[in-house]
Amino acid sequence: MQKVFNVLSVAGFVLSAGMVAGSLVLYTKIPSLTKLYMSELKLELTKLVTDMVPGQIDDVMPELPSATGPAIETPKLPF
Repeated sequence: MQKVFNVLSVAGFVLSAGMVAGSLVLYTKIPSLTKLYMSELKLELTKLVTDMVPGQIDDVMPELPSATGPAIETPKLPF
């Protein structure tokens, strides 16, 4: 029975040590993971907006006139 308790205590210690080590590794990697995620998100958003903008501009821009009218007179100043 003592051997069973010893095995269980060693297993519990290994699990606890593994959790602590995993938490430390994850805690130290969070800034780099966040930077990587943010850079990928910025790249994806940039591609999405770049693809959308030319179509939006073409829809909004009016047709350029082929001929122009006469020149506009400049108003005379009162002083």
